[in-house]
Amino acid sequence: MRGLNLDQLITFATVVEHGGFTEAAGRLGLTQPAVSMQIRNLEERFGVRLVERVGKRALPTAAGRDLLPFIRRLREEMEAAAAAMGRHRAGQVGRVRIGTGATACIYRLPPVLTALRNAHPGLEIIVVTGNTPDILDAVEGGTLDLALVTLPAGRPGLSIEPVCAEELVCVGPRDDFHQQQAVAPTALADETLILYERGGTMRAVIDGWFMAGGIQPRPSMELGNVEAIKNLVAAGLGRSILPSVTVAGPQDCDRFAVQALTPPLIRTLGLVLRRDKVLDAGVRAMVKAISGMR
Repeated sequence: MRGLNLDQLITFATVVEHGGFTEAAGRLGLTQPAVSMQIRNLEERFGVRLVERVGKRALPTAAGRDLLPFIRRLREEMEAAAAAMGRHRAGQVGRVRIGTGATACIYRLPPVLTALRNAHPGLEIIVVTGNTPDILDAVEGGTLDLALVTLPAGRPGLSIEPVCAEELVCVGPRDDFHQQQAVAPTALADETLILYERGGTMRAVIDGWFMAGGIQPRPSMELGNVEAIKNLVAAGLGRSILPSVTVAGPQDCDRFAVQALTPPLIRTLGLVLRRDKVLDAGVRAMVKAISGMR
C-alpha cells in the first residue's frame, strides 16, 4: 500500500502494548505529541479509528485489533532482515563471484579459496573461468564482482592492481631434455609447439616473447586447458611454454624436462574491480585474500 509508514505501525503497536501515548513515547524516544501525530496520520491513511481511550488507558478498536497480527509479522520480518544484514556485515554469509583464467583457477586460487572458506564458512564463492577480455566484460557489466587475470589489461572503469608474478618456462617430455641452460626463441623455431589458444592474454604474452626474438610462432596445436597441454607434452607430441607453477608438482618431475627462457618471460596476475564497486564484507575478504598472494 502506497504511503504506508512502518514507523507509524510500530508506534501504534507500542501504544497498545503499553496502554498509553505517554508510555509509548518513552519507549520509542519520541515526544507525546509526535506519537499522537503518528497515530492520527495512520488512522487517516486507513480511514478508520484504531485507538480509543477507556479511562486513562489507550485501547485498540476492533479495526486496531485486526491490524495488530499484521504488525507482529512485520516486526518478525524486520528482525529477521536485521539479523540477515548483520551476518552480511560480519562477512558470515554472502556471495562472491570471481572470474579468472583456467591456469590461475587450478594453481593459484585453491589455497586462497580454502583459507577464505575456513574464515567465512557461510560465504558462497562462485568461480568463472575464461579469457581476460571476456572476464573484464563481466566485471564491467556487474555479473562478476572481481577478477584475477593475466596482465596487461586495461579498461577506464576498472581498477587493476598487480598481485602476483610468475616465471614462464619451456616444457618438454622428460626423455627429450636439451642441454642448453636456457631456451631462446630461435631454439624453438623448428620445434613442434603446443601453445595456449589464441585470444587470451597469456597467448599474447608468449607470442610477444617469440616476436621479440624475431620468430613467428606456428604451433601445431592450440588448447585452452593447461592440463591438456601438459598431457600432450608428456606424451612426446611437442614442447610448450607454461607458467613454472604448473610443472612444479612432485609428479611433474618424472614427466617433464623444464628449462628457463632467455630472455626471461614473466606473466603478472592482476586483481580487477570496478572503480565504483560497493565492497560488501564478502568481497572485501576475497580482495584481502588475493592481495595476500604478493
